[in-house]
Amino acid sequence: MTDNLRQLLAIPADRLEAINAVLTDPNSQVMNDFLAVVAKYGTPDEINAKHRESRKLEALMKKVEAAAPGHIKDLNWLIEQRDRGAFVSVADYRRSVLGPRAGSVKFADDYAVTLEVSALQYFPWVRAMAERAIADRSLIPGRFIAVRRMKESEADGDLPAIVAALDIMGCSFVETLDTKGADGSNVHLNGPETITGYFGGIGQPNEYALKWLDEFLYYYTNYGVQHVLNFNAGTILLGFMLYKLGVDIQFKISVFFGSDNPYHALWIMAAAKLFSRDDGSSPLIGFNWSNSINNQTMELTAQFRKDLGFENVVRFEHHITETWKSIVRQPYDRRAELVAIADHVANISAKHEGGLPDTDSARAHPTDILDYFREKQEVIESGDWDALRLNFLDKVDACNSSARMLTEKGLSFIAATNLHK
Repeated sequence: MTDNLRQLLAIPADRLEAINAVLTDPNSQVMNDFLAVVAKYGTPDEINAKHRESRKLEALMKKVEAAAPGHIKDLNWLIEQRDRGAFVSVADYRRSVLGPRAGSVKFADDYAVTLEVSALQYFPWVRAMAERAIADRSLIPGRFIAVRRMKESEADGDLPAIVAALDIMGCSFVETLDTKGADGSNVHLNGPETITGYFGGIGQPNEYALKWLDEFLYYYTNYGVQHVLNFNAGTILLGFMLYKLGVDIQFKISVFFGSDNPYHALWIMAAAKLFSRDDGSSPLIGFNWSNSINNQTMELTAQFRKDLGFENVVRFEHHITETWKSIVRQPYDRRAELVAIADHVANISAKHEGGLPDTDSARAHPTDILDYFREKQEVIESGDWDALRLNFLDKVDACNSSARMLTEKGLSFIAATNLHK
């Protein structure tokens, strides 16, 4: 009985033909509008060439020199520290945790967990983090997210400086475009007092999906930004189609998309498979789960992720800590669950959005998700600049706590690959 029902789920080839007919219809306005935005930047080969050129360190340095020449000193300092081997090696870090027995432990490298911190808002935080890592013989995470206003970051030189710094350190990096729903796209929203209007409607309504695409291509070709957040079904489709054309962009699905069950994941990954390239790759490289999911959801999803050929393509990004204010009920600490799943589900990123609860809650200014949306000048004038820097360092410390727990169980991590050999 079950097998008979299962066969009814198979999708006939003519259904795919109908979809292809829509995608390739020369009279389709939505497809023509999509292609028109892409054409502004050239052919896919031309777009990729602009991206590669803008991502070169010398090109980024020129942009930094023009906007924030003071950052050049810190970038050069970072290169010097990297080249002289100032940061703790993975082997030495493991010995600091496990002592002499570290040499006999067979670490689960096939299931290495990527250490991740959000959000890296300002370039000066990079040096503060690096100096602490050198002094404490601690780890710099292997992945960072930024949620700052892109135009502001571009104008003050932090954007190219951060991209350069993370390439120097060997870290992956995800930006959040300004077309993220807090830009007036939904004219009926007016802050928290209209919160119910956010349900399914904050993202990219009407023409904003194409604005998101345009903005992505602008930063892709001018600043080498390759990875961005994606949290709207329409812009996810645009990302798939852009990659299918041959543009080498990548994106991660944001926690704000609300992926909270394996069937939701199957829906998105099925679409990713439909638009994947002949080599099996997809622009979907990060799948950020809702805070409400449990380990079983990741275990179940890992089964069909592997069947679809995406085990090494789509990273499960899981929030281990969260900001103390404005996003979840506290205390929120998923470190023990991370350790429990990290020995049998591959390609997980442990995202630290807040400090450890005991530390964070005791701060005069605890971490707050709403801080991501503040203007830099307002942060400075309010007197919160140093507090936000401390919040960021607390998140890095929380990330190091997870690394220690993983190490104690013989599990592997991915830190900044150019720093921690």
